Amino acid sequence: MINNKKVVVMMPAYNAARTLHKIVEELPNDLIDEVILTDDASTDNTIEVANNLGIKHITCHERNLGYGANQKTCYKKALELKGDIIIMLHPDYQYTPKLIPSMAYIIANDIYPVVLGSRILGGGALAGGMPYYKYIGNRVLTFFQNVMTGAKLSEYHTGYRAFSAEVLRKINFMENSDGFVFDNEILSQIIYADFKIAEITCPTKYFKEASSINLKNGIRYSLGVLRVSIQHFLQRSNIMSFQQYKKE
Repeated sequence: MINNKKVVVMMPAYNAARTLHKIVEELPNDLIDEVILTDDASTDNTIEVANNLGIKHITCHERNLGYGANQKTCYKKALELKGDIIIMLHPDYQYTPKLIPSMAYIIANDIYPVVLGSRILGGGALAGGMPYYKYIGNRVLTFFQNVMTGAKLSEYHTGYRAFSAEVLRKINFMENSDGFVFDNEILSQIIYADFKIAEITCPTKYFKEASSINLKNGIRYSLGVLRVSIQHFLQRSNIMSFQQYKKE
């Protein structure tokens, strides 16, 4: 807890058994009030490892529903637990838990209601081993998204995010995709709702056990990003209206 605000860390997991212990070992437990893990029908022993590590709030999907659906389960649980600051951290150890205090502090002190851990600021992406073709794709998509949304983010594709509960209550995230493009849809909703977003430099690690989108899903994801960006532009220009931008 920080400034009397409850901090909840949520981890959308899929085959995270080999890296989960590294994440849990680095969690700042003196600051965190609750830890949530939602397993999207992993084929490894993620649930067993999570139980052995003492994670209290564990949910297991009976079948694989997708990355976005996994996040929806996590966010709903975090709000049920009455979290004031909700931080998404991937359990594949690409992102360090050591940034949680900084992200929580920004929200707890009402500086910004949303904080992103950016791999682009400070050159963390390439230094951490991001493949060059993914880096180029990130930069091209981010440029297009900034043009369409009117925002000026360094990247939209990080999986390290912190939100005030107010933000999650006021956007209609349940209308979003169950797939990977969920990350972009929720940022589009946040920008459209005029919540301000902070970014902090975040180192990243690319290694065998870290999650990665294959080529087929990468193409699908990129097309989804373009769709979301165009929809955002049409919505903010009052040309068309989309259900996901309606206030909760």
